[in-house]
Amino acid sequence: MQEKIAKLKELKLLFVEDEKDLLDIISDTLVKLQANFLTATNGEEALAVLEEHSDIDAVITDINMPVMNGLDMIKIIKEKQPDLTIIIMSAHTETEYIEKAEEYGVKDYLLKPFDFIKFIELITSKNIK
Repeated sequence: MQEKIAKLKELKLLFVEDEKDLLDIISDTLVKLQANFLTATNGEEALAVLEEHSDIDAVITDINMPVMNGLDMIKIIKEKQPDLTIIIMSAHTETEYIEKAEEYGVKDYLLKPFDFIKFIELITSKNIK
């Protein structure tokens, strides 16, 4: 696991989540792991962060959020940065969400409640960088 955490530290991540409590837990854990990350609370905010930080390696996003939902955000990101890794973290397992995300090129899902071990396993298994 130490090797995977070391690999995680090499990445710059963007977490997009509107639930403040969950975002706080994720942030606290990532700080303890000394990960390089940014956060946003909706899709619109995430797009602004991506404009300012072109060095982001992966986006981990919720689907249902105010202002702009995750699927609309993913569509815009994939038009501009088709190779950017995107992982969906959601409590939703409805096929319509999964099919739409796959249409946009997103195949990786983490179901809530958020599991850090599964996240680290998934993100470090991706061929990023």
